[in-house]
Amino acid sequence: MITEIGKDVIRPIVSGLLLTAKRLRRDKTTVFYPEQKRQPFPRTRWRHVLKRYENGLEKCIGCSLCAGACPAKCIYVEAADNTDEERYSPGERYAKRYEINMLRCIFCGFCQEACPTGAIVLRSDFELADYSRPDFIYTKERLLEPMPEEAGSGRDSEAAVQASAP
Repeated sequence: MITEIGKDVIRPIVSGLLLTAKRLRRDKTTVFYPEQKRQPFPRTRWRHVLKRYENGLEKCIGCSLCAGACPAKCIYVEAADNTDEERYSPGERYAKRYEINMLRCIFCGFCQEACPTGAIVLRSDFELADYSRPDFIYTKERLLEPMPEEAGSGRDSEAAVQASAP
């Protein structure tokens, strides 16, 4: 009777305490987040960004392949025709309205793979928190990279996107 109690009750408690003592001797994995930031993995996919060409024109041609490839159906693209007076992209069409509902997005990267011009990319910036639901619907203005002359000559494009993000 006593051996059964020792086997069923005392042995699991002692083994749990030994495991806890062993883990206490390990290095701490806590990161003091606002002051220190971990380097994300190279293939991390978080913030969506609409890219531009070097001359400032948008890469998005409004083909809606990204919206068709999205399994969560969180991308909405409304295309319009370019005119000679107003040219937004090098093709004959451009994305007049481009929205991503970040509350529905599963960050799979299918939109990035489906884009024929490489207009939509997912960057490793993971600070996407906000305070209200309407702020999670990213519009074209929020997704677009800044113009090349706005980005500055000494900054890389990721730093420019992070600086322009609200």
